[in-house]
Amino acid sequence: MQTDIVNIGLGFIEGLALILSPCILPILPILLAGSLTGSKRRPIGIIIGFISIFAIFTFFSRMLVQYSGIDLNLIRHISFCILLLLAIIMLSTFLTEKFSQLTRKLTNVGGTFTEVNNPQGGLISGIFFGGLIAIIWTPCAGPILAAVIVQTVIQENNVMSFLTLTAFAIGAAVPMLIIALLGRTILEKFHYLKSHTTLFRKALGIIIILSVVYMFYLERGINTVPVTYLDNNTNFSLQNGLSNPYLAPSLGMSDPWINSAPLQLKDLKGKVVLIDFWTYSCINCVRTLPYLKGWYNKYHDKGLVIIGVHTPEFDFEKDINNVKNAVTQYNIQYPVLLDSKFTTWQNFKNRYWPAHYLIDKNGYVVYTHFGEGDYEATENNIRYLLNIKKPTETKINNNEDTSELNTPETYLGYARAEHLTSPESVVKDNSSHYTFPQKLTQDDWALQGNWKIMSDRIVSGEANASIKIYFHARNVFVVMGNDNKKTINVKLLLNDKNIITEKGKDIINSSINVNSHTLYEVVTLDKSGDGILQMISSSPGLEIYTFTFG
Repeated sequence: MQTDIVNIGLGFIEGLALILSPCILPILPILLAGSLTGSKRRPIGIIIGFISIFAIFTFFSRMLVQYSGIDLNLIRHISFCILLLLAIIMLSTFLTEKFSQLTRKLTNVGGTFTEVNNPQGGLISGIFFGGLIAIIWTPCAGPILAAVIVQTVIQENNVMSFLTLTAFAIGAAVPMLIIALLGRTILEKFHYLKSHTTLFRKALGIIIILSVVYMFYLERGINTVPVTYLDNNTNFSLQNGLSNPYLAPSLGMSDPWINSAPLQLKDLKGKVVLIDFWTYSCINCVRTLPYLKGWYNKYHDKGLVIIGVHTPEFDFEKDINNVKNAVTQYNIQYPVLLDSKFTTWQNFKNRYWPAHYLIDKNGYVVYTHFGEGDYEATENNIRYLLNIKKPTETKINNNEDTSELNTPETYLGYARAEHLTSPESVVKDNSSHYTFPQKLTQDDWALQGNWKIMSDRIVSGEANASIKIYFHARNVFVVMGNDNKKTINVKLLLNDKNIITEKGKDIINSSINVNSHTLYEVVTLDKSGDGILQMISSSPGLEIYTFTFG
């Protein structure tokens, strides 16, 4: 309970501090313009609307994204466009008048930009207007967007989280209210401003445009331009380092650890630290493990600390026993932090699996890399920070064929599903019967038999329920599990034939026993090629989350 109260207080303080963030810039002119119309109670209404709608909109964002499948980045860009549209309206007297006529018809939601004293624009009008500001602004705010993404993944909605969001909104709204009331007071006192409202309105429109351009410029990453830091005596350098290194955020204080007692970065000063965000069912993460283990073996005794931050993508990855089994399976010796509540993920404002953050001996993040690849640059930077100029050879058994474009990772749950070609309409969260189409094209997949399609997975509803996918790759992996205590046998066919020479390491006699939630390797070809993989469940309860390809 005490922790919850602290979180609510921190939410208020973070919201209050948001007035210093660039993400607030496009909203302030709109807020000021809206506050100058109507009665003196309208600014109060705007703030009430902003706080309530922001808290509700953010709180239910997980369900909104889950059921609509909307890309949050698309929402963000649409919000930028709406802000620019409002700015253009404010620059034009004709458009302002048309907009005013429209908003008066909608209970004066938007008020007018030209009339200082609008008797119809009172408290209720302000609440509607503040709600609109909240809806437009929420996706534009970088920290808020990150919170929405995390909330979508961890799937947590409760009273305390709603109160924390409300406290954040109140903190953000306090300086807004001061600005709104101050702007109205200034306008009422100074006759010059009062008689030049058109000019004032256009100036606010220009400010909005400049603010949006600035926000978009920040989004494009002006603070992370790759640069090279050179040693004074040699060409030995930090490759693709951050132009503005920053103090590394803290790790989750109360989260459990594997292979180590709890660690904190402040206690690791003098060490070079590599933070690896991963999850055990992600094939991209798994493919980075040989490199991480190689660096740990070579440089651990020279001052390198690797911390694997296991942040789950699916619910079953939150089970500590599942993670322990994966750590044992992959022979990971370095410390692993279980970030099941996304605490460390949020602290680092991370968005990717895998993601690497390299921290120097002074505790600053100086290099980041997201996704696979750039292993030579990462190792070079480890050596640079450790002042080891002579490289040590790393031999990684990596037979990946990257010469051709593989089928992309394919999610099966309706929240992120694409290319499902069964002719029947998807029935969400309920069992339904599906059939295979006459033909599949590359990257398409289809179901046959009784299946329940859920937000993050599909679940077989009967024996012999089947799935087909047309892929182009060398390796095929499947994230599967079951909701039964008994093992489920899954029969596999490749191009309508038993899998013999092309079998992955988890295949026996062209079938696989699914007894835990994990990543299964099912197909290994000599080189990348086309194929149609069919999987047939022996009983109901088979859970399939995603196909990944290599």
